[in-house]
Amino acid sequence: MQSSPANEDREQRENQQDPVNEVKPGAEAAAPPPELREDEQEQGALAASDTETELHAELARMEDRYKRALADLDNYRKRSARETERRVAEAREALLRDWLEALDSVERALRMTPEDQGLQAVLGQMETILQRQGVTRLGAAGQPFDPERHEAVGTRDSNGVPDRTIVEVARSGFALGDRVLRPAQVVVSRRQEAAG
Repeated sequence: MQSSPANEDREQRENQQDPVNEVKPGAEAAAPPPELREDEQEQGALAASDTETELHAELARMEDRYKRALADLDNYRKRSARETERRVAEAREALLRDWLEALDSVERALRMTPEDQGLQAVLGQMETILQRQGVTRLGAAGQPFDPERHEAVGTRDSNGVPDRTIVEVARSGFALGDRVLRPAQVVVSRRQEAAG
């Protein structure tokens, strides 16, 4: 029988010996000197140590970047919340100021026709709505003048009331909590100087 070319190739490969792995009888495989093995081990340990140090440093940098990103995100959320609250408050105050103009119109109409029951009912309802929104009226006769809450539109000589006291309210002012929406326009008393 003839062997196929594939079988011949396989037999040749099996019969050939690898010269690199070939060990001669009676000869031992040459081992590297012990000094070389120690140097290689030290270099390997140093390389592993350097790699480990680099990895720790990179991990520390990544953790720092992560913490900074979290802090930036938290600050952004807080800034956004404050900005939203500020815009809502501004819009609310603008709406209330518009409402105050309508209230002024009703009050002027009532000065012309004080007996009009319909206008009195509308004014009462408007004031109730403002109170529900936390709006309070500023400025009343007899109160001391406060330049942060009142705007002096005139003075009146008066010996009967203390100096710098509101004697007349030209237009009511309003506050939302501690914030003045509109200062009251008032006439303030002024003591007459004694002629001498």
